[in-house]
Amino acid sequence: MRLTLFQRDDCPLCDEAYERLAGAGIADFEPAWIDGDERLEARYGTRVPVLRRESDGRELDWPFADAALREFLAG
Repeated sequence: MRLTLFQRDDCPLCDEAYERLAGAGIADFEPAWIDGDERLEARYGTRVPVLRRESDGRELDWPFADAALREFLAG
């Protein structure tokens, strides 16, 4: 499953999201930095961090509660 984590530089919530994913054993995701990308900033600016499943475009907004993350990954 391909996952993308949309995030910003110097974002404590993004750091927490990264740690939550690592703690859940999810190490295989692509980081996507929205800083400086007008299109991504318009879409994700106030929502980051956001985890997206590339197969269907479904997104999970922060906070990634354990149950919500398991459900999201189960797909």
